[in-house]
Amino acid sequence: MILCLETATPVCSVALNSACCTLAMRETEGQNAHSEKITNFIREVMEEAKINYPQLDAVAVSQGPGSYTGLRIGVSTAKGICYAADLPLMAIDTLEAMAYGMKDKLGSQIGPDDLLIPMIDARRMEVYASVFDANLNKINDTAALVIEENSFEDLRKDHRLWLFGDGAPKLSKLFESQPNIHIIDGFKPSAAYMKVLAERALQQQQFVDVAYFEPFYLKDFIAGKPHVKGL
Repeated sequence: MILCLETATPVCSVALNSACCTLAMRETEGQNAHSEKITNFIREVMEEAKINYPQLDAVAVSQGPGSYTGLRIGVSTAKGICYAADLPLMAIDTLEAMAYGMKDKLGSQIGPDDLLIPMIDARRMEVYASVFDANLNKINDTAALVIEENSFEDLRKDHRLWLFGDGAPKLSKLFESQPNIHIIDGFKPSAAYMKVLAERALQQQQFVDVAYFEPFYLKDFIAGKPHVKGL
């Protein structure tokens, strides 16, 4: 029984996952959703499944890349639960969980040579992205990419590409003449997509240090310049 938290994007998602299925889930999207909703969502899924904290096997948190604030809230919440209930903590690759979720949604539409490219918006034409094959093997390192017309040129010659996540829709016009690039609109990360990866991490005891674990921000946080006069 694993409590999963997904806060890497504007989506705040909490799921209670077992080996067989997702027992309970709450999620929403919006400004300040993480700080306002996450603790209530955790309480609600635990109550719905009639589970107490000592009955959990572990807590899994989406490690990023993604929003600095969202990741910080998710990780600090997960750490607090682990400290209080003496539970192990597992960190799940956000983009990899998205790839698992998209493959499940597409089903038989995915061919053996297709590539899944989950993307998280990083403003302007930049995205956080990684590439997975049809068997969900990661074939490149996660990176911050500035997308241009010739991006993925080496991949799209021999593969059909599926681009998805909140960083993908803004690329529709850029790739509208590319028949091997399919952009999926409306796909959002979910704690439910963490189920397989969290179960595997639990079985292999791939735990992170609750005291020292930090999210994978990918890029350093840069605070904005205040606009209040005198600051």
